This record gives sequence, structure tokens and C-alpha cells, in this order.
Amino acid sequence: MSSSSKNEDNSSASAMQHELGFGTRAIHVGSDPNKETGAVIPPISLSTTYKQDAIGVHQGYEYSRSGNPNRDALEQTLASLESGGAYALTFASGCATTATILQSLGPNAHILSVNDVYGGTFRYMTRVGTENQGLETTFMDLEEADDETILSAIKPNTKLIWIESPTNPTLRLINIRRLSSLISPLANRPLLLVDNTFLSPFYSSPLLLGADIVVHSLTKYVNGHSDVIMGSLILPSHHQLLYQKLRFLQNAIGAVPSPYDCWLAQRGAKTLHLRMKAHGINALKVAKALEESPYVEEVIYPGLKSHPRHELAYDSLSAHARKFVDSLPSSVRVDGFPYGGMVSFRIKKGGSNSSGEAAERFLTSTKLFTLAESLGGVESLAEHPARMTHGSVPEAEREKLGITGSLVRLSVGVEEAEDLVEDVLRALDSACGGNVAAK
Repeated sequence: MSSSSKNEDNSSASAMQHELGFGTRAIHVGSDPNKETGAVIPPISLSTTYKQDAIGVHQGYEYSRSGNPNRDALEQTLASLESGGAYALTFASGCATTATILQSLGPNAHILSVNDVYGGTFRYMTRVGTENQGLETTFMDLEEADDETILSAIKPNTKLIWIESPTNPTLRLINIRRLSSLISPLANRPLLLVDNTFLSPFYSSPLLLGADIVVHSLTKYVNGHSDVIMGSLILPSHHQLLYQKLRFLQNAIGAVPSPYDCWLAQRGAKTLHLRMKAHGINALKVAKALEESPYVEEVIYPGLKSHPRHELAYDSLSAHARKFVDSLPSSVRVDGFPYGGMVSFRIKKGGSNSSGEAAERFLTSTKLFTLAESLGGVESLAEHPARMTHGSVPEAEREKLGITGSLVRLSVGVEEAEDLVEDVLRALDSACGGNVAAK
């Protein structure tokens, strides 16, 4: 489809988001009934090429790498779901999204990145980007750094600030609004990017907080069923030129998702609002149970009242998430509020076992939490960041970040909460065997 046509469609989707609720947009935007058959669900368009009535005269499509009905439909949905969004692009993976954005910066650019960043992003920045385009990255604790420290790290060639909030896997919270305000007066203001994968468009709206680009691994919550590898980026309406540049690279590099994967991801997005509510409620209950366990050293879940950045977590909620949270009964809110489905915790040593050994025993003792990488599916997953998702980060750097042998990351699914709590507590007892001091 032509760029101008897509812009009009995405702008229409953007306008609808001010009139329709999140769940309504998820179900309807980009999902009009098929004009030819009346099919309520968009058909899968597998064709790689499209008939032209004359040279350059067609119905919006020429070659499927450049444009496909299923990809266009999904991108319309995503631009609508990410509040403040007007344009969306999808890619064959989250890493392909990262690569395309970083390649768009050109040679010898500088990036300021949060230090606790996804291992694949760290690998691209420090290996691929550095070796292939002279990319330089400064990693900084953007949760704790003061204004002067942040501003002093910005160079004349700093083109991008990369944020995850919460970070993966230690769930640090970055004040996006504060950072946007801080760099706003700069003559050479870099772009502000937020990886919103952990919270999804349901719990957080970074574009409304001042971000220029939002990225997602659609593999995770948006698709939600652990059967698609895909990534995306979403831009606000004032970044039309940036959108056109990135769309050119999407086509030129060619790391595009398949029509079938786009169809699956769009189907998954239709239930995002329902799943995220369930993920959040379950995660809060699991986090509280962990907090009360004598086998746990620390629980990291910003939704817990005991979390030091609990207030920032609430302030960062999207409008629709805050409406959901505020509507919950006091019996749910007594321990905090739902804030996504990711929980990390540090397990205590079990008897003669090290904390790393205790963590592995825990991970191999759960019955409902599957030991596996990734996150955001309907099923519950558990992993050991130091040896799995963040294995590419040097050990010394991991230690500084708190990604130690005792750290366990949970992706809390949408099973029955009491079953998940029982599974976690039983696995802790099996791993630690009553051989640790009570809290």
C-alpha cells in the first residue's frame, strides 16, 4: 500500500482512539469486515505479488515485502492501541526492529542507554552496531542518575536515548516524563525511545509521556500466545518524516513479518486488554506470596506497596489502566495494584546450596511455571536471567546490575491465581527445604 494511503488509515485510527475505549479499538481498528465476502475476520493474504491493471496502476499493493493487507491491518491496530500513536511498522522480530532503528542513525552515532537493557539489545549495541557502523553506546542507570549526570553524557552526536521501563530483568522504573522534559530544551535533542514490551500498550502510554518512538516485541504480550516472533515500532503524528525514513528501511532491509504471523498477532491483540488485567491481578498475588515467604530475599514488583517506586508506577499508568486499577475492590488493592505480569525475586540460599543452586532447584521444581525463555504468553514461564536471557552480558556487568545467581524472573500467566501461588510456594519449599532463616 502506498505510504500516503497508510498515513491516512493510521491517522484515522489515531482519531478513533479518542472516541473508543482500549478494548474496543483492539477489536475493531484494522478489522473491518471484508468488502468482497463480508467475512468478519480479515482473511490471510498469502500472495507475494499483485495484479496491475496498467504499469503502476494497482489496488495499493505490488509486492508483499513492500506491503501486505495483513501487515497493514496489524499496523493500523498497533497505531491505535499505543495511545498517542499515528504510525506503526512491524518487523520479523524485536531484534529486527532494534536493528532497523539503530541503522537509521547512520555511522558514528552515539546512544545513551539504560544500563539494565535486554540482552539482545545490549548485544546489538555493543557488537553489531559498534563493529558495523561505529556506534558508541553509554550505559547508565537512568533510574538513579541525576539531571547533571544525564545531561553530561549527551554528546553532539547523541542521536538516541534508549529506555526500558520497567527494565529487563530487574524491573527498574525510569521516569519517562522527567527525562523528556530534561532533554526538551537541547538544541541537539536526541530522540527518546521507550521499549514498552513489559507493560504493553495497556498499562503504559510512553508517547503521551514525551517519548518519540515506542517499540514492542510483539512476540510477548501483544500476540500473547507464544506462537509468533515479531517486533514493532510506533510513532506519534509529528514524526511523519521519521516514519517515512523507517518505512523505507523496513522495505529496503526486508526484515518483514509473514502475513500469517501478522494475522495471528492481530488476533492476539484483540484480547490484550482482557489478558493484561488477568496477568496483573495474578502477578500481584504471586508477588505478595513471594514477599511473605521465608525463602525469598527480595521481591521486585513495582505494583507492590512496599516497592520504593510504587508511586511512580501508579503515576506512569496509562489512562485506561488507571481506570481499571481504580475500579478494583479494596480487597485487591490492599497489597498494591496490578502493574503488568512480570515479577522478579531473589531466592535465599538453601542449606549448603548456593543461591544459584537454589534458584535452579526452584526452576526445575515448578509444575505450572515452565522453565523457558520469553514472556507474555497466557501460560506462566520462569527463567534464570544470568544464565539464560542475559548470558550475553559480561559477568562483571551482570553483577553490577544485580543480575546474580539468586535472581529469578517470572512471567505470570492467566491461569487461576491460587494455583500459581501454590506452585511457587511448593517449589520454594522444595528448593530451600526449610534450611534458611525465617524473615
